[in-house]
Amino acid sequence: QVQLVESGGGLVQAGGSLRLSCAASGRTFSSYAMGWFRQAPGKEREFVAAISWSGGDTYYAHSVKGRFTISRDNAKNTVYLQMNSLKPEDTAVYYCAGSVYPQAERVPGVYPYWGQGTQVTVSS
Repeated sequence: QVQLVESGGGLVQAGGSLRLSCAASGRTFSSYAMGWFRQAPGKEREFVAAISWSGGDTYYAHSVKGRFTISRDNAKNTVYLQMNSLKPEDTAVYYCAGSVYPQAERVPGVYPYWGQGTQVTVSS
């Protein structure tokens, strides 16, 4: 049984910052890549960021590159998403995802484990 629990979402003004956390349990966290995805109302789920098992490789969607940073602390079984310079178009439910592979990937199909999501709302 794998559980991923996101936290840190909330309401913030444009230009502000939030840090999301994802606490993992139920499997060997340090062996697998992790990712963040988001879904806005009426839109498809989209890739945000991913990080390899060791944290050595990271990938970002073009829309968030330079503003968001993904990181992980394997000793704490936790992955983070630091979000800076937030825009109204960043408003979405953000999901933490666990891969079955050690390498980071951009496609959601390689992430069988998902958290319940945390709402991020950015106001103008």
